[in-house]
Amino acid sequence: MKPLIVDRLKKSYGMKHAVKDISFEVNKQEIFGLIGPDGAGKTTIMRIIVTLLKMDTGSVLFQSKNITDNIRYVRSNIGYMPQRFSLYQDLTVEQNLNFFGDLFGVPKDLQDKRKERLYGFSRLEPFRGRRAGALSGGMKQKLALSCMLMHEPEVIILDEPTFGVDPLSRNELWQILHELSEKGITILISTPYMEEAAECSKIGLIYEGEMLGINTPQEFVDNFTLPLYLLKTQAPHQTFKRLQQTEYMDSIQLFGEGVHLVDEYNLGLSRIQDQLSEYHIDDIVPIQPKLEDVFLNLLSKQRV
Repeated sequence: MKPLIVDRLKKSYGMKHAVKDISFEVNKQEIFGLIGPDGAGKTTIMRIIVTLLKMDTGSVLFQSKNITDNIRYVRSNIGYMPQRFSLYQDLTVEQNLNFFGDLFGVPKDLQDKRKERLYGFSRLEPFRGRRAGALSGGMKQKLALSCMLMHEPEVIILDEPTFGVDPLSRNELWQILHELSEKGITILISTPYMEEAAECSKIGLIYEGEMLGINTPQEFVDNFTLPLYLLKTQAPHQTFKRLQQTEYMDSIQLFGEGVHLVDEYNLGLSRIQDQLSEYHIDDIVPIQPKLEDVFLNLLSKQRV
């Protein structure tokens, strides 16, 4: 049984189509990532799944139950961590855990056992008496995750949990998520960061409410078979703007170290060098694609 099945989901706000016919499935113990920029529709999808927002059309099955007919069951058995999880700033770490344990109706004796377990994996044990408001951003995210796990949900949904978190805390949070996955918990997570996609078992690339593709991160990269080149130049922004006025406009993307060019028509390096000789490019070298190259290439095809 698949814990989560989303089928042909649609949602609009007035004339704006936020989610356009989205479908995907999440397997047990999987870390499924919804990857895309701000405004792609990731939060809307998650809010629909946890029954905080009504869909226009489509269906969502949680543990084979239609969420529309089983709202209380969904809310009792899914752990949801929104972008801004409401911790009680004046309560200590332990008091926050106690509060959420009470909120979910967890008996006191079980609360104590679960708190010890949560302290173990979150590394918050030394800070159990510290007020939540005095914690760092990374520690607050760990506490929010721990509060969400007090009722031991089998599926957890995390909306951009690493946003605004320092790199060290981000890595620690991902370590925790992998530990949870290994213990049998199914995870649906959203992020705008392409580098985090590699942490997921499977990902869905989303842009403006549309699903561009679903696959494992490695298979996305492996399936990208077009030649890819790095255009080395002293002025990458200027070079990119000039090339946008040429037939290469749909084949180029600006990256930090230069401009990436996809050889859509297999012209070959020599011909590309000849055609771009007037653009003051220092060197053109073949490179291996990254997931961001795949995403941007899929996006360019979507716009055609």
